[in-house]
Amino acid sequence: MTSPMFEKIALVGIGLIGSSLARVIRREGLASHVAISTRSAATLARAEELGLGDSYTTDARQAVRDADLVIVSVPVGSSGEVAEDIAPALKQGAILTDVGSTKASVIAQMQPYVPAGVHFIPGHPLAGTEKSGPDAGFAELFENRWCIFTPLPGTDPAALEKLSEFWRRCGSNIDTMDPQHHDMTLAIVSHLPHIIAYNIVGTAEDLESVTKSEVIKYSASGFRDFTRLAASDPTMWRDVCLHNKDAILEMLARFSEDLASLQRAIRWGDGEKLFDLFTRTRAVRRSIIEAGQDIDVPDLGRQTSEVSYDRDLCRDSANRPSLPNI
Repeated sequence: MTSPMFEKIALVGIGLIGSSLARVIRREGLASHVAISTRSAATLARAEELGLGDSYTTDARQAVRDADLVIVSVPVGSSGEVAEDIAPALKQGAILTDVGSTKASVIAQMQPYVPAGVHFIPGHPLAGTEKSGPDAGFAELFENRWCIFTPLPGTDPAALEKLSEFWRRCGSNIDTMDPQHHDMTLAIVSHLPHIIAYNIVGTAEDLESVTKSEVIKYSASGFRDFTRLAASDPTMWRDVCLHNKDAILEMLARFSEDLASLQRAIRWGDGEKLFDLFTRTRAVRRSIIEAGQDIDVPDLGRQTSEVSYDRDLCRDSANRPSLPNI
């Protein structure tokens, strides 16, 4: 067996991402000790029942003491509060990172509290499901997914490489971006699709007569996938919208313009324009499959709620890959 990468890793937050990290850290032997902290006593007790760590506390400052790697996995709106709380206990030379879906806001919140001598490297694993809580995690969540770092000027290269190697051992591919570029990119590939899903499901729910008689009955069509996105953690997505609002508003404006163009094509029977759009978007789907971020199998509806994960494809029992909620 290889020796652990870190003597102690502290996980602040033990939801889907944190609990998945706990499981893969254990599986790969990446730490001698995993300290788990979360504000909820009930959630902490459940994490202990699941055996996710070696020590458990509702005091984040206690959890991070003497930790070589600290991973903050909380809604992005709480990042600054957590950083302020744990700062006095952070060990010199420790690596501090996060998993938030927005980066410019997280950096603005956390950086002022990071002590000198602590390596703050913002990160974002592009992986997830609509599930939340410590029971939702699984060790294969990060396999063949991207983990993006937005390192700050002056970041220690050795610390960045060590954190990169940690995520590689968790199964991830690694990339780096400027924080603003990250936020704009994620606004279109993740944040906007979720907002659209919330809106469509909300519209259907408002149309009560349709919802009760037809929408649920026929939800094995595209509407079902919208409901999966719309089932994501409300606190997380509220914070994403509030903390990446400029990029999201720009993407919403572009989407609205494109939607108006599509509306005109339908109204005026412009079949050529519709065919061209659908052909181009079909090619995007094929490129995602070619990039290994999904698999090309029929999906005629989920037959069971029981999920069995394949380590290579990270898929459920209907051969449908677990899709990122990022």
